[in-house]
Amino acid sequence: MKLLVGLGNPGAKYAQNRHNIGFMAIDQIAADHGFGPWRSKFQGLISEGRFGSTKVLLLKPETFMNKSGQSVGEAMRFHKLEPEDVIVFHDELDLAPGKVRLKVGGGHAGHNGLRSIHGHIGPEYERVRLGIGHPGHKDAVPGYVLRDFPKADAEWLDDVLRGIRDGAAELVAGNGDKFMNAVSLRMAPPRSSKSTPKSNKPKTDPAPEPDDDTRSPLQKLVDRFR
Repeated sequence: MKLLVGLGNPGAKYAQNRHNIGFMAIDQIAADHGFGPWRSKFQGLISEGRFGSTKVLLLKPETFMNKSGQSVGEAMRFHKLEPEDVIVFHDELDLAPGKVRLKVGGGHAGHNGLRSIHGHIGPEYERVRLGIGHPGHKDAVPGYVLRDFPKADAEWLDDVLRGIRDGAAELVAGNGDKFMNAVSLRMAPPRSSKSTPKSNKPKTDPAPEPDDDTRSPLQKLVDRFR
């Protein structure tokens, strides 16, 4: 069994915040892979489904970001899971908007949701780091992450979420490279093969006149315009 956790804050007020991109990713997986209805459990909302033979539990903690670990820890204990069974989707200030990276273990880099999870289950879980960019100064971070994504970000955000949806089965199966490839294909799809490529073949000069041509220059000119 795998536990996929999206980090965010509950309620309509926060639904479109940058800080809630983890919730958005989990919602996309649930909606597009036919997971069951959301229900309250483990101090959060859960939805169950499968990828092949692997049972998957989706979790959105409703403890607010700073206490996410309470919900994650409770779900893990109930299902007797280990940290390596957990994959957490979260916003990442240190990545440019639209960038996605995988990471296992390591520090929490000041992210309050990860800090809480570290405190409850340790650091050895997998993370899907979803870049939202940095406002430029640490004092501006709280206001930045708790503001909605602007309309200008809608296109790349949709591509990222669909890419995560496309690669979710590979992620659950432990195929990180294939998951990242699915995301990359959404972010930078291959160019269409329908358009005719320009030929690199150099242009050739007209064939020279035969050496045995006995016509006068005037006759050649007349013949060219016939």
